[in-house]
Amino acid sequence: MAVGLANGRHAADEEARAEVDVLNSRLEKTNQLTKKIQACLGRLEATGKSVQDVSGPLTGETKRLQTLGNNIEAVIAAIERLRQPADSKSDEEAIIRQGPEKAGLSNYLNSIKRLNMALTDMKTSNLRANQQTMTDLQRLIKSGNTQLENSFDKMLRAETPRSIEPLHYTTKNTPFPVLSQDKISYLSLMNSYVSSNSTLSENPLIKIFADVRGQYLSQTLVNLAYASVNTAKKKSPDAIYRAGTNGIGMYAQAMEGLFIAEYENICNIFMRQDWGPAFQLTCQAPLAELARTIRELNNHIKAHLSTDCFLAYEVTEIMSNLSNNIEQRTGELKSTLAAALKPVRETGKISLAELLEDTKRKVGAMQALPSDGSPVPIVSETMQRLQTMVEFLRPISSMMISIGDGGWRSGATTTTSVDGIPSLASFDIGADGKEIFAHYCSDTIDTLMSALEQKARVLLKGKSVWGVFLANSITIIERMIRESELRPLMEGKLGASEVWRKKAKVFYTEACKDVSMHLFDVIHTNRTQRPPSGSSESASILKGLSSKDKDSIKAKFQVFNTSFDDLVAKHKMYSMEREVRQMFAKDMQQMLEPLYNRFWDRYHEIDKGKGKYVKYDKSSISAVFLSLY
Repeated sequence: MAVGLANGRHAADEEARAEVDVLNSRLEKTNQLTKKIQACLGRLEATGKSVQDVSGPLTGETKRLQTLGNNIEAVIAAIERLRQPADSKSDEEAIIRQGPEKAGLSNYLNSIKRLNMALTDMKTSNLRANQQTMTDLQRLIKSGNTQLENSFDKMLRAETPRSIEPLHYTTKNTPFPVLSQDKISYLSLMNSYVSSNSTLSENPLIKIFADVRGQYLSQTLVNLAYASVNTAKKKSPDAIYRAGTNGIGMYAQAMEGLFIAEYENICNIFMRQDWGPAFQLTCQAPLAELARTIRELNNHIKAHLSTDCFLAYEVTEIMSNLSNNIEQRTGELKSTLAAALKPVRETGKISLAELLEDTKRKVGAMQALPSDGSPVPIVSETMQRLQTMVEFLRPISSMMISIGDGGWRSGATTTTSVDGIPSLASFDIGADGKEIFAHYCSDTIDTLMSALEQKARVLLKGKSVWGVFLANSITIIERMIRESELRPLMEGKLGASEVWRKKAKVFYTEACKDVSMHLFDVIHTNRTQRPPSGSSESASILKGLSSKDKDSIKAKFQVFNTSFDDLVAKHKMYSMEREVRQMFAKDMQQMLEPLYNRFWDRYHEIDKGKGKYVKYDKSSISAVFLSLY
């Protein structure tokens, strides 16, 4: 039992020793391995230092390589994008070939926009491989724009009649027609694309619009232009032009309505910056026709200035109103209309002086005057002209303000120059305009009367008939002023008329003075007592006279009777206006009757009532004077 236990214990010890030996062996190997590891770590640490010295530059290079790689990837992506238009070119070309009508305007415009964007991208990349594609895209874009312009022209022509009847709208005072709203939307969309994408300096659609609509405006107005020229021609060349008888007023009214309607079309189709140029270009053709019409009217006016100068005044006012109205609505055409109006306006200015010269020429050309002092037609003709001028006072006032007060006189210099078209303000016929016109009327009357006096002195014999002739003329002048619109303008400005009336009286009453000389007696106070003045004691007065004085008194009565009868006969023979006859009869009575009554009171007993020498008593001579009225 004991032997077994010992043997067991011995075996356990041997096994423990064996395990210890194994562990020692492993420990030895571990120690060796540790030494090797330590040696490796030393070598690795030395190597790490070397790698660290090298890895710094490599990091920067690596980053640059990464950036390059990213750029290459971006270029590849861009190339892929640039290839897309080339790939879709056939699709866009199909849309362009269809045109805006079949493809639909929005789809068509979007296609052109896409082609423009693709072309822009290709031009930016400038890749040689895309040169052919760029050429194709440019061809497609050009074709697309051309088709778009053709579509604009086609639609506009379809909506534009050759002409319309303007009188249908002017007589009914209705607005002229404009393009329909759906067509305007279509045309506006086209213009919106062209305006934003066109590389040209001018919008090509403006010229298309102006060509189509300008022709429509011209054709609509052409008949009224012809009518304006034709209505200027008169059956009687000497007839004075009457306001409103020429077609220029209807012509201007139709033009204003058409132009305003066309400006509305332009504003609805084009961009704001294109409104003015488009309107100017569209109206160019009808305005050229207007200028031609005004030139023809001006030639007619110049050829008949004395009777048709009023047409120049009317054209000036009508065209000035047209210009002002259009400028207020559009802000355009003022200078163009001013240039068209200028010939007639200048003729109107010239006419003011020319009419005065024409009056002188007509009077100077007279070969005879009525021997009875009757007025000549030029007096009433001249006043009719002034009366007619009142109807055109607004434009005439503007012209007179332009040339200045008195600028119509020969050799006068103008104080103001207005080359442009008159504005509404220049048509203000206030105190200045009326005053200047009144001065012109006074100058006209004075010019006429001066010319008539000179002609009367040459062609008429005797101052009496001069006086009758001048008095008749000035009376007709004053009457025509009172009975017309000249009255308020000339009121208080007829001083010149009074001067001519006094001059006429002086001429006429000179014969009365000659007759009155026979009623003055000479009393020799050293031989007889002077009778008291106003004495009715004719018999006593005669007793105190010598035979020679009595013979002188008889002769005076006889000569007075003869000269007075001759004076009365001539007075009745003369052709006088009623006012003139009364005026001269009154003057004769006031001058002669008191003298005769005095003479009769003193000496009527010279023939003792037989009537041999004393033909008239106071009542009978008074009756004669009354018969002269």
